Amino acid sequence: MATKETYFRKGFGLKEQVRPVIEAEYHSELVNRIRNQGCRRTFGDVTVRLAEEFGFCYGVDRAVDYAYETRTKFPDKKVYLVGEIIHNPHVNRRMEEMGIEFIYPDDEGDFDFGSITSEDVVLLPAFGVTIEAFNELEKIGCVLVDTTCGSVLLVWKRVEGYARDGFTAIIHGKYTHEESRATASQVRKHEGGKYIIVRNMEEAHLVCDYITRAPGHLTREAFLERFKEKSSEGFDPDRDLKRFGVANQTTMLANESMAIGEELEAAMREAMGDEYTEENFRSFGTICSATQERQDAVKEMMDSPPDIMVVIGGYNSSNTNHLAHMCRQYTRTFHIEDSACIDTTTGRIRHKPELAVHAPESEEVDWLPEGPFELGLTAGASTPNNKIGDALIRILQIRGIELTEGPRQPLPMVEG
Repeated sequence: MATKETYFRKGFGLKEQVRPVIEAEYHSELVNRIRNQGCRRTFGDVTVRLAEEFGFCYGVDRAVDYAYETRTKFPDKKVYLVGEIIHNPHVNRRMEEMGIEFIYPDDEGDFDFGSITSEDVVLLPAFGVTIEAFNELEKIGCVLVDTTCGSVLLVWKRVEGYARDGFTAIIHGKYTHEESRATASQVRKHEGGKYIIVRNMEEAHLVCDYITRAPGHLTREAFLERFKEKSSEGFDPDRDLKRFGVANQTTMLANESMAIGEELEAAMREAMGDEYTEENFRSFGTICSATQERQDAVKEMMDSPPDIMVVIGGYNSSNTNHLAHMCRQYTRTFHIEDSACIDTTTGRIRHKPELAVHAPESEEVDWLPEGPFELGLTAGASTPNNKIGDALIRILQIRGIELTEGPRQPLPMVEG
């Protein structure tokens, strides 16, 4: 069992030591200046608008801090990371450059910890890990540094509570995402715990139709086939959709998560009545505040949409993908991984044009409007400010407007 000597969730008291390194690597003076001027500034014929909330959230900031503190605290030990610390390629590359070794999951989402010994240090990512992975690492006896986000832990608490009280957890999320896997695993803390993961409103409606026995609903066999990889072992829709509680992957579209919960409650009321539903339906607020704030900021921005919107963040980042999806409903939007997607020589931009995580990149030239225009910028919760600043500098360069941030070189890690 992990002890206070081997399990850490509050860092090592080295925040002040690592903070100058982190600020040098991820800070953007340009972005700060625009933010301090009301998130709006004009450069030549380009008016730049920043969303009111964007970039690193508290949970991501904390995870990055703890990773740097860990490398500083244990300079001579092997440090492993389970998966990716966050979904940002730049940040993960820096982890590798610091000598942190990544352990990636197989196609089933399982990890091979065979190379880890009791002398090593293991970082748990902001998304968390399944209870099985955690227990396996505990048995090895290595030092565990847990950076799991507090908002994720809140969802885990709700899902575990559902299982404890005999409720199935219906989770709005992506069943292949690390966070959803970890969240779903919480039901296994209690015998007979059940879950089912729905990706979107379409899948939620399949569940609702099964509950209400709506015309054309899936047969039992078709239902089990559709959700066989998205539900707990032995899941029985005839039994396990009688009592349920709703939760969500914290990076999903907040409005969609709430709407799914409302649809599921309505389905139970239709099938079983109001009195039954009062006793057998649960829904708690598990929307991440940072996700909500960034989505709200984009929604407010779209009251008067800019001519072009650039969303910056990892292609595999769920919250970034959803920000881009929101923007596409209102204006021409480009989701780029980082500034390297913008070629200042040719003026081309590489971007991901669809919500799907594995959608291929597209490339466009002459994507900026002629004459004066408004450029909107936002970024996912795992995108550091320097990547936003770098992207803006490149866009302005295409228009012949030269700005610089000044050189940013990775600083050496301080010794603990």
